[in-house]
Amino acid sequence: MARIKEHPILEFKRGRKVSFVFEGKTLYGYEGEPIAAALHDNGVKVLRYSLRYNRPRGFFCAIGKCSSCLMEVDGIPNVRTCVTPLREGMIVRRQKGKGVLRA
Repeated sequence: MARIKEHPILEFKRGRKVSFVFEGKTLYGYEGEPIAAALHDNGVKVLRYSLRYNRPRGFFCAIGKCSSCLMEVDGIPNVRTCVTPLREGMIVRRQKGKGVLRA
């Protein structure tokens, strides 16, 4: 496990332990912490692939500006997982391309 415990700018709030699903696998994190931090702690380092060259992108700026953390969360594309708080039962997937909003 690689839990981020300190950051020079951000404060990670640690609530109760919750489960969420990442690409079909049940993982655990703490309510209120950024989704990307919970994924990082569970060993998920690649959050998406770049549009043009399909290069891996991970937890980079952690303030919602770089777009390296865009993922599909509960069917909604382009969610900035570095600033979106984790909640019980979320379904998180790597986004393909620009993402498609489902009806």
